[in-house]
Amino acid sequence: MKNTAPAEHELLQVDAPHRELLDQVLDKWSLQVLDHLCGQSLRFNELRRAIPTIGQKSLTATLRRLERNGMIERVVLNTRPIAVEYRIAPVGNTLNELVDALLRWTTENLPAVERARERFDNEN
Repeated sequence: MKNTAPAEHELLQVDAPHRELLDQVLDKWSLQVLDHLCGQSLRFNELRRAIPTIGQKSLTATLRRLERNGMIERVVLNTRPIAVEYRIAPVGNTLNELVDALLRWTTENLPAVERARERFDNEN
């Protein structure tokens, strides 16, 4: 990050559009929703059962945000009664490798991070 060009620094600013997108895609619930939708299309209540700690309001907001950003698609099924299911969109599917890389990084570096936290906490 030291030798980053000025234009790249601008991408990391809090008000940059890129930062907003990252915040919305990497938030508390979005990764879990995307993970469940990568393998299959699911209805709202199926997602709630798959992620039992998420509330109805949070799931609704997460689905709307992901749909707005083109990460998922909301499909109205022509059934009786009418049903809605959610599926991963092509743009959302491109996140798979990136998220897997982040998870590998956290797994590999978590012990060092925990040691640093312990050292910091003991000094302060």
